[in-house]
Order: sequence, then C-alpha cells, then structure tokens
Amino acid sequence: MLTKLTEAECRAAIEHGEFSAEIINEAPTVVLALTQSWCPQWTRMRPWLEELGDKGVSCRYVEYDREPFFEDFRSFKESVFHNEEVPYLRYYRDGRLVKESNYMDKPGFLRILFPKT
Repeated sequence: MLTKLTEAECRAAIEHGEFSAEIINEAPTVVLALTQSWCPQWTRMRPWLEELGDKGVSCRYVEYDREPFFEDFRSFKESVFHNEEVPYLRYYRDGRLVKESNYMDKPGFLRILFPKT
C-alpha cells in the first residue's frame, strides 16, 4: 500500500530536519518518495511502490508540487537532504536511513529493498 504523507507530517519534517520516528519506524523497511506529480519517472515507479505493502514494506509519498507547502518543502528537500531531483527516495531499515536514491530501474530498486543476505 502506498500512503500519502500528510501536510502535518511534511511540515514536521521541515521543522525537525527529518521525518518523525513514527513514520520511519512504522515497518522494518520504509521507503519515502518525495516527488512532483509531473515527473515521468515517478509515474513509472509508483506502481512498484504500491506493490510493496504485500511484502511488509511501508511506502509513503508526497507530490509536493500539489501542496500548499510546495516552496517550503522544495527548499527543505534541496537544502537539508541535498537533492534537487525527482523522484527522491529515502530508504529506512529499522528506523535508520540506509540509502538515498533517485529514479532507477525496477531490478535496482528491488535490490536496495531486498539485498541478498
């Protein structure tokens, strides 16, 4: 299941410099997609994220160009997370940030989520 980040959750991230512990700990693996609605790579990637709920991965997103906090969030993402591209993904495992990426193909994306042990 893919869940939209709320305005309150995004504003709290802006204020504190990171998403809340509640968000990044809601499953053993969490993916946050910070993007804009017009991005063609996001359109390709979104179905992959929607499928992951069945695999125990929590996936959240915000299309911040459609939000009233657009400028604040874009500035936060670019200055705090140092990423100007979309989609921008943050991967958390057991509440810790383990990887950041932008668009990649599905096999590469899945290798990040499910590394061979």
